[in-house]
Amino acid sequence: MSESAQAASKQPIAPPPERASVSIRRRLAALVYESVLLFGVVFAAGLAFSLALQQRNGYTHHNLMAAWIICVAGAYFVGFWHKGGQTLPMQTWRLRVVGPDGKPPTLARAVLRYLAAWLWFLPPLVLHPLLGLSIPHTLVLAACWFVIWAASARFAHDRQFLHDRIAGTRIVAIARQGASAQRAESPRVAAR
Repeated sequence: MSESAQAASKQPIAPPPERASVSIRRRLAALVYESVLLFGVVFAAGLAFSLALQQRNGYTHHNLMAAWIICVAGAYFVGFWHKGGQTLPMQTWRLRVVGPDGKPPTLARAVLRYLAAWLWFLPPLVLHPLLGLSIPHTLVLAACWFVIWAASARFAHDRQFLHDRIAGTRIVAIARQGASAQRAESPRVAAR
């Protein structure tokens, strides 16, 4: 065996591009973008609900409307995660949800991930009526809980959030489709 072959065999093998770890900051940035897009989805779902039931004010059928919006948001997330492992913001940030096999999560795992993701918001929302908290106090509690929940990923060995560990999924980075494909197209552009 030649020296160069021996040196190459001693070098650590890099993980596949799709398995690269993703920073918590990048995942939270994608979450912010996701919330902006989700606002449009929730708005459209709320409008459709209001028009279908001829809702005159926010207090009429408000529990039914909340259940409807939770189901619509669930269909949005579960559908995209199960189909290809990505929502539009995840595509923009080059992130993908994968199951243990590295493929998009099964329908059951995607549903479990969606339900477990409610742990980001559910505890403060449950404490609001139980403790009789005012809305400002609930918002402060929710912000503190959100920070604690996000920071908990720093202490996990794989840096995944708890809802991913519960569902058996993980967020992975996708390599930029890029350099070689762009170089291959550049001579065609120059020839025009």
